[in-house]
Amino acid sequence: MASATPITVAYGDGIGPEIMAATLKIIQEAGAKLDIHTIEIGEKQYLKGNMAGIEPEAFQSLRETKVFLKAPITTPQGGGFKSLNVTTRKAFGLYANVRPCLSYHPFVETKHPKMDVVIVRENEEDLYAGIEHRQTIDVMQCLKLISRPGTEKIVRYAFEYARAYGRKKVTCFTKDNIMKLTDGLFHKVFDEIAAEYPDIENEHWIVDIGAAKLADTPEAFDVIVMPNLYGDILSDVAAQIAGSVGLAGSANIGDACAMFEAIHGSAPRRAGQNLANPSGLFLGAVQMLVHIGQAGVAELAHNAWLKTIEDGIHTYDIFDERVSKQKVGTKEFADAVVARIGKKPEVLKQVDYSKALSKPLNSRPPYVRSTEKREMVGADVFCEFKGSPDDLAAKLQPLAGDGMVLEMLSNRGMKVWPGGLAETFTVDVYRCRFQLPEGTPGVVPHKAITALLNRITDAGVEFVKLEGLYNFDGKPGFSRGQGQ
Repeated sequence: MASATPITVAYGDGIGPEIMAATLKIIQEAGAKLDIHTIEIGEKQYLKGNMAGIEPEAFQSLRETKVFLKAPITTPQGGGFKSLNVTTRKAFGLYANVRPCLSYHPFVETKHPKMDVVIVRENEEDLYAGIEHRQTIDVMQCLKLISRPGTEKIVRYAFEYARAYGRKKVTCFTKDNIMKLTDGLFHKVFDEIAAEYPDIENEHWIVDIGAAKLADTPEAFDVIVMPNLYGDILSDVAAQIAGSVGLAGSANIGDACAMFEAIHGSAPRRAGQNLANPSGLFLGAVQMLVHIGQAGVAELAHNAWLKTIEDGIHTYDIFDERVSKQKVGTKEFADAVVARIGKKPEVLKQVDYSKALSKPLNSRPPYVRSTEKREMVGADVFCEFKGSPDDLAAKLQPLAGDGMVLEMLSNRGMKVWPGGLAETFTVDVYRCRFQLPEGTPGVVPHKAITALLNRITDAGVEFVKLEGLYNFDGKPGFSRGQGQ
């Protein structure tokens, strides 16, 4: 007899305890062999003062089991509370978020009966790095971070997933017509890695028109890989247009650990009423079973669930008098699935996990860092100033020094000096670009930037932030201002 697989389980908040109990009942009745380690997360931990929503000691359970089945939690509003999901993903390197979104037509209402899309979302970087600052009275900022190694990992995972599960195409969504460096890097790496998979079709869409196409014609897509924020938003959109966000599960995959969950929240208004649909968490648990090598159990449980949906046994959220036969609660739905273990759907497509991988998709070539020559050629100094661009330029131009010139002032990304428009709306933070004139050879030493900041301060102008300007093999590693 196979030994039980250790997993860490958290029952969460709101409807979490109910849907977790239902999920565990189904998969264990289907034969899952699990050694369950339970931890407390979420609202109770936040209110105890643990700002990440989890006791530090609980992380040890995840280190030991390396598998986390997690119910949704409630994060209190405001007060500096950090998202437990983001913390767990980043702390354990869970770089790939995998969300299958498919139609269960005609038993769950959808306008897209042929939809079968898998969203592969980068999970650690982008705006979800969570680096934010209030710079001045007027301005808040959030930093978008995209790295080459992080992008290589997620793009390669998307192609490996497509190959492993017989998918035909991988699509990339970015906004690199605007964010030419960050999203531009994501697109560039996608093209590089796509060339290594000639057996899989590849394409790129600008995210806005791609999102419109996904909402209108999702059957045009197969696997979609995206940076973090786009992936978060569009995987919810995809789940909803497939039928319901409540039916979508999610896997968070890393090299050493994995977390499985529903994509919906804790729905505290529905808690304790035996109403919640456990399907999202259950389908996340199915992904978990495949991940830990219990694919046969996953297949039994998943087909029983499909048969239950097909038989019209539905919770309130998907109940439709035209196709549903019986409205049931959380516990009754779980009982109905258990009763159908060993049965298979006749209309919906049966699942077959017999060819599922026996190990996680985490093998890849080692990252090779570029040998480009990196040279500082100036700095963008962000200054607090309530006057006009011309007034600020008059103060700053004489201060450049060390071969640098004041090349540009921008406000909210738009060039406002030289040659700005009087109609351009401005706030109290200006980006002041000091750099060597374009085409001028040389390097600006860091001491020159320090001296520049001292001159700016002595002139009575307050700087709030600095970003170095670097060339890489002589090519600028920074964007131009809008209108520059």
